[in-house]
Amino acid sequence: MVVAALTMTSLPLTSAAAFQNPYGHLPTNATAGDRMFAAYFQAEARQRQASCLTDVRTLEDWRARQARLRRQLAEMLGLEPEPPRTDLHATITGRLDQPEFIVEKLHFQSRPRLYVTGSLYLPKGLAKPAPTILYLCGHALVKTNGVSYGCKVAYQHHGIWFARHGYVCLVLDTVELGEIEGHHHGTYREGRWWWNSRGYTSAGAEAWNAIRALDYLETRPEVDKTRFGVTGRSGGGAYSWWVAALDPRIQVACPVAGITDLQNHVVDGTVEGHCDCMFMVNTYGWDYPEVAALVAPRPLLIANTDQDTIFPLDGVVRLQEKVRRIYELYGASARLGLVITTGPHHDTEELQVPVFRWFNRFLQGDERPVDGIAEPRFTGPELKVFDRLPADEITRRCDAEFTRLAEDSRPLEPSRALAELRQKTFGGWPAAAGRVAPRVVATAEHAGVRLAVLTFESQAGVPLRLYVAQPTGTTPTAAELVVADPTEWRRRLALAGPAFAPALTDELAAAGLATNPPSAEEPAAGLAAWGQRLRDERLMSITFAPRGVGLTALTPAEPYQTQVRRRFMLLGQTLAGMQVWDVRRAVQAVRDWTAPDTRPLHLRASREMSEVAAFAVLFEPGIATLTLAGPVRADQQAPDFLNWSRIVTPDQLLSLAQGRCAVTVAESH
Repeated sequence: MVVAALTMTSLPLTSAAAFQNPYGHLPTNATAGDRMFAAYFQAEARQRQASCLTDVRTLEDWRARQARLRRQLAEMLGLEPEPPRTDLHATITGRLDQPEFIVEKLHFQSRPRLYVTGSLYLPKGLAKPAPTILYLCGHALVKTNGVSYGCKVAYQHHGIWFARHGYVCLVLDTVELGEIEGHHHGTYREGRWWWNSRGYTSAGAEAWNAIRALDYLETRPEVDKTRFGVTGRSGGGAYSWWVAALDPRIQVACPVAGITDLQNHVVDGTVEGHCDCMFMVNTYGWDYPEVAALVAPRPLLIANTDQDTIFPLDGVVRLQEKVRRIYELYGASARLGLVITTGPHHDTEELQVPVFRWFNRFLQGDERPVDGIAEPRFTGPELKVFDRLPADEITRRCDAEFTRLAEDSRPLEPSRALAELRQKTFGGWPAAAGRVAPRVVATAEHAGVRLAVLTFESQAGVPLRLYVAQPTGTTPTAAELVVADPTEWRRRLALAGPAFAPALTDELAAAGLATNPPSAEEPAAGLAAWGQRLRDERLMSITFAPRGVGLTALTPAEPYQTQVRRRFMLLGQTLAGMQVWDVRRAVQAVRDWTAPDTRPLHLRASREMSEVAAFAVLFEPGIATLTLAGPVRADQQAPDFLNWSRIVTPDQLLSLAQGRCAVTVAESH
């Protein structure tokens, strides 16, 4: 039995409860931005749900796209191009002898120095190669006195059952909760938004480890390479989906509590209960039935409980219904099963038995009732693979080395880079965009400056505002559009807000700023200097706050904002990536409002919007100059844009921008 000192804990270790925001619910005293984003996510998720597999009408339709979808999934897991299948350096470090089976403690390297630990359960007395199960562990922390024994300890009873019933079974540790403790929670709690920028997800590392585990199993004489099955629950259920969808060597799959649809994740908020290993970087805007459909027509059993809060029943049923259509096209409905048992998110006997029977039916041709649910027999120290962890391991930092990134040493092909950025970084932009048609909602004058507040829709359900200031009594000869981050927005509002309070009532109230007239001290002096500049330069100055800034700002609670940002990735977007779209639409709105003027339009960006503005000039023509408050930053300092670090470096992004207009990098503005 597992010794009492070991602790098994479901992960993630923090949750939405940390900021009293139950899954999918808005915060108390929600802002207008909170409500806007909630409606936006609902509309975007429904759009993807409505298009998921609905245009597949014949088997030929499905077969025509199957290979492309498999390549896209590999790419979204960071496995395209496929990493080299280097020497596994498989090593057995010990054996445990039982009356009916043997356990081999082993490790291999899925990539050089990326160590994977596991327990291989081998039936005794095999007369010929046996059907083989790859068991992928879910989240279980088995650790004492600072020593991790791996989640394989918590899931050992599955390996024991399979070995006692004639199967070879490899129970595989995960990246985060193996003997070498890596990371699954990059965006969830570690602030590693550059995972999105690099197209990295811990799901990809788990998928690759599973694929290489199959490579290892194929070298074993005890294994029948034509009868591979895969299963696991929770996180292990998710990894089962990845490997079954990608690798045709899997003949039978039984993922347990490892998948649901975008409506559950994005609208109902179950994303808040999951770390990053549950998700691909959704570059192509999939809904999850597309992952599941790639298993067809191989035998697939989907198992879940009816009160699972992180894999809700309604989403599982919706997913199964869409996948069932694909199985019907193959005439293989009997190969798709759905098992729902009562209970919460637990590893129960009621879930285990149908899985065991499914494998018996399709890998052994055995329809008899299942007997004897196994109990764990081994302690953590007994199943531990390493006496001492390898000094050369990269498991703890594999996220930084997993995907292939752009390099300045590789020649840049601008047309190709722009096409890839449009598809793989900004593929979540609206497919069509009509006229912006801004309208004036308020005006005010002060000390020779007239302010007009314009509103426009960047896309359906995303109303934004432009704040256009120009000197009275003269016609501006140039226009300047300033893209404001939250700090710059508040600075500008504090400076000009009191003087133009009649036009900025909503903004001042949302920011909690006073509406008193400016004093004769610093604010008034700054306001006067600003007005003088507009007159001297005959300048129209336009301040723009993209989504998430100004009136659409979110409640300032970091855990809440983190989960909002994670929702964007599930839709094939990022917040910063959609802000690029907003800047483009703001430029269009300025042109629309000032037409038929031909005055030059200059774009300026505050510090946190430098990369947003640099990307915007690549796709929006007619910008005369770009002024950045600082250099384009590397992905670990910049906002996240899907996959951009795989396509261009910061210097290459700046070079592309310079190919569109004159670019100035300033220290401040």
